[in-house]
Amino acid sequence: MTRHVLVTGGAGFVGSAYVRALLTEFERPARITVLDKLTYAAGTATLAPVLADPRVRFVRGDVCDAALVDTVMRGQDTVVHFAAESHVDRSIEVALPFVMSNVAGTQVLLDAALRHGIATFLHVSTDEVYGTIERGSWTETAPARPNSPYAATKAGADMLCLAYARTHGMDVRITRSSNNYGPYQHPEKVIPLFVTNLLLGRKVPLYGDGLNVRDWLHVDDNCRGIQLVLEHGRAGEIYNIGGRHELTNLDLTAAILGLLGKGPEAIEWTADRKGHDRRYSLDCTKATAELGYRPRLGFEAGLAATVEWYRANRDWWEPLRGRPAELLTPSPRPATSRR
Repeated sequence: MTRHVLVTGGAGFVGSAYVRALLTEFERPARITVLDKLTYAAGTATLAPVLADPRVRFVRGDVCDAALVDTVMRGQDTVVHFAAESHVDRSIEVALPFVMSNVAGTQVLLDAALRHGIATFLHVSTDEVYGTIERGSWTETAPARPNSPYAATKAGADMLCLAYARTHGMDVRITRSSNNYGPYQHPEKVIPLFVTNLLLGRKVPLYGDGLNVRDWLHVDDNCRGIQLVLEHGRAGEIYNIGGRHELTNLDLTAAILGLLGKGPEAIEWTADRKGHDRRYSLDCTKATAELGYRPRLGFEAGLAATVEWYRANRDWWEPLRGRPAELLTPSPRPATSRR
């Protein structure tokens, strides 16, 4: 049993879901240390259900702060590393924060984990490192061919993790998940952006022709996959964690509109994102065969529950929507074509 776990980025969307699951569903360790910088996309409200638990210690800080990381790493058995800048649109505008948090921050953590003899270091990555795929699905042996600055920095972090595993013999494991959705996701991301826009009586901005394809995974299923890799995965290995539910962005939009009683007139077509990957698709055979991984929550039920969560929790997301509009929506440039 893992006794002491350091969760970086544990106040963010996926990290906080993992912390909550650790205390209610998984192995329930003796101590969880959450290290989070509390950027615009994170807040302790995501941990409100568990912050009073005596097993939880919250530390506000940056994974690039080597002295702080060295301090919090002492006495840990396991590191689960979520901390990252993650919004593709922001990385296109300004890439440096992504390089610092995602690459340099990972290196700082790996160095500290090596010094302190951490038993297992699990790095949470993304399917975006593979780039785009027209047909078929990526296996874990596919080369990394990232197309956005965000994806490039996550690929760089992956390579650092694998290098530490091979050079130093560290037990480092990597998960690469498809698009997550669920409660407490910041409203800059597409599902909460569209849902909250509609709840506010606004239109939803849809890129390009709307035919880009993504695989959707509920955050709870991602957390279960991460825990399976932590408990039963192999050192030095990568595991794809997918939702097995591919949708075009247009079909996703139609599903959200339907749940909120809106029609296609609520769509605002916008010019496509620079370097927009056309399709992501993960082959999860390895995680299924080795670990028994399968997503539990169907997309229709998961999306309906997520929409209801945002409907019922305006007090959480409305202050976030109070930030400058350009931080929450794609550029309002008119589309030249919907093809």
